[in-house]
Amino acid sequence: MSVEYGKLTPEDAGRCAELESQLFDGDDPWPARAFLAELAAKHIHYVAARTQGKLVGYAGIARLGRKRPYEYEIHTVGVDPAYQGQGIGRQLVARLLEIASDAVVLLEVRTDNAAAIKLYESFGFVTMGLRKRYYRVSGADAYTMRRDPS
Repeated sequence: MSVEYGKLTPEDAGRCAELESQLFDGDDPWPARAFLAELAAKHIHYVAARTQGKLVGYAGIARLGRKRPYEYEIHTVGVDPAYQGQGIGRQLVARLLEIASDAVVLLEVRTDNAAAIKLYESFGFVTMGLRKRYYRVSGADAYTMRRDPS
């Protein structure tokens, strides 16, 4: 299977919302309008993964602050369940980290998402803290994680 990586576009918002509802059901998945707002912001960058023209993954990162040194925050990473376990999430995160190569990167991840935690740790993220009931709808907890520049 060949996967192409590039920019996420406003035309992808509906597909992103569809994937969100599969991936984050019970945790307030983002609607298409949330992706459109993210894509319109100049300080937020999104990467898309496509196979045969079909969007199968997306990931976004936001620059925090107006002056250097910037920090970045990963907003979301999602891969179609039918394509998980094939390295797409790893490639999406790697591309986000290229954008923020010289900066601190922060994120939140569900404490029960062992696969995502392992992925982030493989990129040098460390757990900083715990946010109780961070995910409002399900009440699930989240770890806050941080990666310092290399």
